[in-house]
Amino acid sequence: MSQPNRAARILVVDDDEQVRTLLKVILEREGYAVDAAGDGCQAVAVFDPGVHSLVITDIVMPEKEGIEMIMELRQLVPGLPVIAISGGGRLGPDDYLAWARRCGVRHTFTKPVPRRELLAAVTELVGQPVR
Repeated sequence: MSQPNRAARILVVDDDEQVRTLLKVILEREGYAVDAAGDGCQAVAVFDPGVHSLVITDIVMPEKEGIEMIMELRQLVPGLPVIAISGGGRLGPDDYLAWARRCGVRHTFTKPVPRRELLAAVTELVGQPVR
């Protein structure tokens, strides 16, 4: 498990405002600092490699899909921890999440995202929040 990082922030990326807000609330209630973006383009624009230590992203989004965004962010920060989520699209969510795993994503979840499992994955990747 990673050690806590006082400056650690999580970037949540999802085109569904309700999902984005729910994830942000869940993480903030646990004490994590969270920023949010509505698609991959916004995420790349707000991502700060010196600040964001984890990205939680949907895969199927307009403008820039999650896989493309993950690849772009990992050019900036190789090995950047990412959690991928998907509710599906033209394919089922498992197909999209399999692509994410091939890109090195260690944790994937189908929507609705299970709260307890998500928090366990976040803690494994960035440690407990500093309160």
